[in-house]
Amino acid sequence: MKIENTKAQMRKGVLEYCILSILRDGEAYTSDILGTLKDAKMLVVEGTIYPLLTRLKNAGLLAYRWEESTSGPPRKYYALTETGKLFLNELNTTWSELQQAVKKVTKEKTKK
Repeated sequence: MKIENTKAQMRKGVLEYCILSILRDGEAYTSDILGTLKDAKMLVVEGTIYPLLTRLKNAGLLAYRWEESTSGPPRKYYALTETGKLFLNELNTTWSELQQAVKKVTKEKTKK
């Protein structure tokens, strides 16, 4: 079993949560989302993020608007919907519970 495969699966598992969290503070263009993920050392390519953004939009969690660009084609800006905000709140709770559980399970036992 290759560690890189496991690491990639772990990143994929939290990517949706990360994207919704990025949009918590306001709308963003896809390259801004990718930049934020890259800055956080979350290695994601455009081929991964576009289908995920579409899936989140189709689920009613995101909305988008087009804005004309002075240097190219129009840009699509994504934002959380009210449903997306509620969903993110639920994910925050779930993430906190999951972190606590993982810490508890993976904590080294002290020797007696």
